[in-house]
Amino acid sequence: MGARKNHQPRRGSLAYSPRVRAKSMEARIRAWPKLNSEEPKILAHCGFKAGCVQIVSIDDREKVPNAGKQLVSLGTVLVTPPVLILGIRGYSKDHDGMHAEFDVYADDIPKYISKEITVKNKEGALENAEKSLRRIKEIFAIVAVSPRAAGLEQKKPYIFEASVSGGDIQKQFAHVKELLGKEIKIDQIFETGASVDVAAITKGKGWQGVIQRWGVKKKQHKSRKTVREVGSLGPISPQSVMYTVPRAGQMGFHQRIEYDKRIMIMGNTDDEQIKINPDGGYKHFGLVKGDFIILKGSVPGTYRRLIKLRSQIRNVPTKINKPNILEVVI
Repeated sequence: MGARKNHQPRRGSLAYSPRVRAKSMEARIRAWPKLNSEEPKILAHCGFKAGCVQIVSIDDREKVPNAGKQLVSLGTVLVTPPVLILGIRGYSKDHDGMHAEFDVYADDIPKYISKEITVKNKEGALENAEKSLRRIKEIFAIVAVSPRAAGLEQKKPYIFEASVSGGDIQKQFAHVKELLGKEIKIDQIFETGASVDVAAITKGKGWQGVIQRWGVKKKQHKSRKTVREVGSLGPISPQSVMYTVPRAGQMGFHQRIEYDKRIMIMGNTDDEQIKINPDGGYKHFGLVKGDFIILKGSVPGTYRRLIKLRSQIRNVPTKINKPNILEVVI
């Protein structure tokens, strides 16, 4: 930028560097909340992004200028088919980290899963798992969801782990054992008015330059050979380009987690009182069929992409209020 009297902050945040393509289409959740309740609960579900609507509701936030007045906000529709509890996994913990001690799978596994992966219990796996619970620190449920259940063409199921919290290890193991081989719906984990964290892979935008990717200011017209480039890559000495210098590269298709997305509506398309589908269905998705939820605000990712829903880990409220919905504009 040449010599200047006043400095300015750098362009673009380094918080998510390196900005490379995600390794998988499925986001990974690395942190889980801890519940203080005595009853164990599975902390995650998932859905597929369908489209956006407008929600007309009464603002029930306290101590805001708009409290009690009509509020129009963006809503994101997620199709949430039931997930299958495929297995149980127990982790021990030492100074080297977490270690998987056992895997116990359901006996009757649907064909759409057995075609993709081979899961088979060793003899006496359930009994051996119960005997080893004294050294287990965390219990996870292995869950599977089929995109076909959401009306998509993809055959391959998504299989991931969902943490179990609340009570002690014995209660958590017994809770997942009771659900083993069964399907659970979204309303068995979350409720209307609660907030969730969403994890997904963002929209991919391909290779972009520094202006688009980092928000660097364009150079003055005719000042140099190029306008849409960085003014300087660094000093002459040391003769190297530092990692902090904005460069062109991949933009989008990154894993991101967004916090505190409130569930405004939870329903099923079989209910005639709830009309959620526009004429002809949602663009790039089609008609929503079965269970769905509407989250307040935007959600990362493009349409038809898997969105993982996790119990709220920040700003956990002591009381959950159901929203007062006046209208949903499709």
